[in-house]
Amino acid sequence: MKFIQEAYKGINEWWAYLLTIVLLLIGWQFIGIIPLVGTAYFYSDGLDDFITSAQDNFMSVGMDSNLYLLLMIITFLGGLLALFLGIKTIHKRKITTVLTSRKKIDWNRVLYAFSIWAIVGIVMTAVAYYMAPEDYEWNFKPVSFFILVIVSFLFLPIQTSMEEVLFRGYLMQGFGTWFKKGFVALILTSVIFGLLHGLNPEVEKLGWITMVYYIGTGLVLGIFTLMDEGTELALGFHAANNIIAAILVTADWVAFQTDALLMDTSEPSVGWEMFFPVLVLYPLIIWIFSIKYGWNNWKEKMFGTIRKPVVLNEDEFIA
Repeated sequence: MKFIQEAYKGINEWWAYLLTIVLLLIGWQFIGIIPLVGTAYFYSDGLDDFITSAQDNFMSVGMDSNLYLLLMIITFLGGLLALFLGIKTIHKRKITTVLTSRKKIDWNRVLYAFSIWAIVGIVMTAVAYYMAPEDYEWNFKPVSFFILVIVSFLFLPIQTSMEEVLFRGYLMQGFGTWFKKGFVALILTSVIFGLLHGLNPEVEKLGWITMVYYIGTGLVLGIFTLMDEGTELALGFHAANNIIAAILVTADWVAFQTDALLMDTSEPSVGWEMFFPVLVLYPLIIWIFSIKYGWNNWKEKMFGTIRKPVVLNEDEFIA
């Protein structure tokens, strides 16, 4: 519970969360989106075309897919910086307190989780291709692909980090200290995380059954955070998930429409790929991490009561 208790190292009143969320939305949806809107207007054939393209997230103006991906990531950068600003100036907390209960971020944990899930993602893609090669077309365009790889590895972690800092860090701590239960915070952040992904085109094509995947992913990332007392594993896992998805397989009905290696040409349908990660792979990854990092005291960390610790000094608490 030390990670959730980090919220007590600053101002933890409801109004501070409200102001910070408003600041986040301004940075994400109003300031961060300016480069995307400006570029879309430049590519459009006039105001009417621009307004029409806005209904399609500006994807219909003929913008290069790598440029579009980069500009979309910049919107998340605006949100992430705004969130950090709120934590620092409104909550009066160190940025690291919303990332980990350790004195500094454990980058080895980030890289370990990234490596494990990247390998799983590559294997899953290979298996899917082997099982139904007729559903895929080779889409390798050397220049575009290598630019995609650079953009994905250098900038996509900004997008995934904003989501992790917001859900597994900021809101997990907020809900945890309000309701005094880590399990309640886990459920709330996972459901909200899933519902916000309801805006993705996959949900429109496949239906709300996709919430099994999105909410399930939120749950496993939240379990990582509660049991490991920090967001490092969630940060690495989420980054690997989106990077591998962006560079290996694309389709004309998914959120990430990139110049990936493979184009999925099959009809959108709910298959084993939807449930296998949640029901099989996620529990396996939890087990691997629990062995690697010696997780114990599951009952206390998941279901115990969260109490305000006794402050010894600015950096040291007694739980």
